[in-house]
Amino acid sequence: MDIMQINILVLAYLGDTIYEDYIRKYLIKKGIANVNDLQKEAIKYVSAKGQASFLKKIIDLGMLTDVEMDIVKRARNYKTISHPKNCDIITYKHATGLEALIGYLELVDKHQRIDEIMEIILGGTEC
Repeated sequence: MDIMQINILVLAYLGDTIYEDYIRKYLIKKGIANVNDLQKEAIKYVSAKGQASFLKKIIDLGMLTDVEMDIVKRARNYKTISHPKNCDIITYKHATGLEALIGYLELVDKHQRIDEIMEIILGGTEC
C-alpha cells in the first residue's frame, strides 16, 4: 500500500484519534481527576484553533521534513467547503494538516517522531 495515495482526510481521521489519545494521557498524568475538568482542558489542545496554532509553532521551528510538510500541504489544500461553525475554514484546514501528519506518521510506524512533535505541542512534557 502506498501511504502517499491514501486520501488525506483518512490520514487526518486516524491522526485525530492518535492526537486525542496523547492529549488525554497527558492531562490524566498531569493529575486532573475530574472528567469535566479534563474535557475543559482538552479543548485547548484538540480544538481546531489549538491544533492550528500548534501546527504553526512546529512549522515556525522548522522541524518538519519535506515529506512531512507535503502531507501538511496536501491536507491544507484539500478541497472542502464544510467546516465546524466555531472556526473559519483556514483554521480548520490547518488543524486537518496537523491531524493528517500524525496519521501519516502512525501508518509509517514513526512513533518516536510523533513523540517529538507531541513534546513540542505539550511544552516539553512527555506523554
